[in-house]
Amino acid sequence: MQRLLLASTSPYRKMLLEKLQLPFDCAAPQVDETPLPGENAEALVLRLAAAKARALALAYPEHLIIGSDQVCVIDGAITGKPHTEENARAQLRKAAGQAVTFYTGLALYNGRSKQLQALCEPFHVHFRALSEAEIAAYVRLEQPLNCAGSFKSEGLGIALFDRLEGRDPNALIGLPLIALLDMLRAEGVNPLV
Repeated sequence: MQRLLLASTSPYRKMLLEKLQLPFDCAAPQVDETPLPGENAEALVLRLAAAKARALALAYPEHLIIGSDQVCVIDGAITGKPHTEENARAQLRKAAGQAVTFYTGLALYNGRSKQLQALCEPFHVHFRALSEAEIAAYVRLEQPLNCAGSFKSEGLGIALFDRLEGRDPNALIGLPLIALLDMLRAEGVNPLV
């Protein structure tokens, strides 16, 4: 079996990939994540996921390399990681009572065959109306400063939602495992066989 490489240092993506019980390595890809002029969210995450996977191809020529990127879209605007509590509170204020879409780009690059599979997995989060006190308490308790959309759905962030819609809840955390398994099986890798 070809060795897997996760082109990410995200602890969340690593935790998700561990669910598959397949051995893998991790490495940080050096990719400029600046959006191109006029680039929409879907195109951005597809481009960045592929770039992250390909960025490590020379160093890992025998691996199946997994690249992923995610953005949050609120009111039609791409929203990144907040990095500060003030920004996190502002993002949550904007999301309150709204449907927010997360786009997760996923790419699998085969270092041997030079073949790339890529897709964009959307996931919709419907936020309930939130009070200023709830927003402040959530940000203080969970510190979601490195999370697109300013929440952690795998933690207390679930208290912010009215409902979730999408094919794979793992996509919301940053790595759509159902789609990844489809890609891996196409490369002859199946954790069940």
